[in-house]
Amino acid sequence: MALVDDYDVVVIGLAHLFDPYRDRIVIAELDTNQPVADDVDVVLYDSFAQPEADHADIDVLVANPRARRVVVYTWNFHPALVDSALARGASGYLSKTLPARELVTSIEAIAGGEVIVSDAPARLRPPVGLDWPGRSEGLTDREAEVLALITQGKTNVEIAAVMYLSINTVKSYIRSAYRRIGVTTRSHAILWGIEHGFRPDHHRIDHWRGGP
Repeated sequence: MALVDDYDVVVIGLAHLFDPYRDRIVIAELDTNQPVADDVDVVLYDSFAQPEADHADIDVLVANPRARRVVVYTWNFHPALVDSALARGASGYLSKTLPARELVTSIEAIAGGEVIVSDAPARLRPPVGLDWPGRSEGLTDREAEVLALITQGKTNVEIAAVMYLSINTVKSYIRSAYRRIGVTTRSHAILWGIEHGFRPDHHRIDHWRGGP
């Protein structure tokens, strides 16, 4: 399996989630903004701070001959996003609220040819083991995603569109994120984000923990 996201901390945290299941899941590589290079049964695409309204990344992964199956791993179960991912050729749409054992079972089934879509989750904490930029500073996963999009230069309107949230909800996340990191302006939030790992990474970690 390959793990794909724009941020090292996300894919590394996700990789550790599978540590107890090494007899069932072999992670071949961790990719941040790099094409999948190994032949893998499943690519697990973590959608942290990526514009989910634009599925170009899924198109690229599905078109890669080295990836047999592509699975979206996300908290956002807006019906339009689910339908779009499946129409583009994704073989699964899995919730970040799944316990690790259920995630592993779903990935195995998808590798075997099934198409699996998780039930739309209630808003719960992600499983233990997941990570994201700013977690150590107290940011929730949703606050971190909003801050990452701010650091990328997106406006509140753009953030609301790609996250399928209302403007008021986006503003609420921004206010709570600003309080946690001790800033009061957008420019200071961007600087904080740049200094704390909210810029996407651009490399690959090959052969994670003895992978092929």
